[in-house]
Amino acid sequence: MVNGKRVRLGRLLALLLIIFAITFWWAGGDLMLRSVIPKTPVLPSAAGVVVSEAVSVWERVHRIIFLKKAVDAALDKKSYVSLNDTPLALQQAIIAVEDNRFYQHVGFDIEGIVRATLVNVQTGSYSEGGSTITQQLIKNLFLTQERTLSRKLEEFVLAIDIELCYSKEEILEMYLNSIYFGSGAYGVGEAATIYFGKQPFHLNLAECALLAGLPNSPSLTSPYVDFAAAKQRQAVVLAAMARNGYIGPVQAQEAKLTPILLAQ
Repeated sequence: MVNGKRVRLGRLLALLLIIFAITFWWAGGDLMLRSVIPKTPVLPSAAGVVVSEAVSVWERVHRIIFLKKAVDAALDKKSYVSLNDTPLALQQAIIAVEDNRFYQHVGFDIEGIVRATLVNVQTGSYSEGGSTITQQLIKNLFLTQERTLSRKLEEFVLAIDIELCYSKEEILEMYLNSIYFGSGAYGVGEAATIYFGKQPFHLNLAECALLAGLPNSPSLTSPYVDFAAAKQRQAVVLAAMARNGYIGPVQAQEAKLTPILLAQ
């Protein structure tokens, strides 16, 4: 009962936030933000598509209201793989290394944001990000990589909206099919074929962990670019899986020692 009340309260707060954001944009708040924040170059989205910065207020509001239609239009269904055909080990690996509180948050993770901020302050760099899988999915589908307050607000609202419209499993499935794994591979279907010459459901734990480590820096850690870097990331993923209870230390060590046979 308590959890149910928390979920309902969370959804009510999310709805109020969405209404506020829509009203803010409608009243010209986005233009106000743009006037005080320096413009940054428009960069490609995570899916490799350059998204125009010139998106009208109405288009943004329309996307929030008719989110499912917008998501369907943005998803590439060419090599789409359902979650049922994706190894559980790969799902767990992605969650462990990208967003270990995925099933607890409602699109954004306050704890993760605070932790990332503290790390960045301590290191004096922007090495840690507080984005959830849901937020990363939004960026993959709709947004550029520019860092402005207005874009971050849009990401925040859309992340809450998508959590209200889709189940966690659906969000994870869409994320796995839109993320860039390096070497021209978008989505787990292409990644499994390009790197291992097989369908995703045939991947073993070692291969799943290696793939899960690539999205952090796909251009640098692709095993075709730097195999040693890919193996280092694989070790990070396996450690995260063990730390979060998905596998045991022995399984992690065995997977680390399992030979990786690349397709090329």
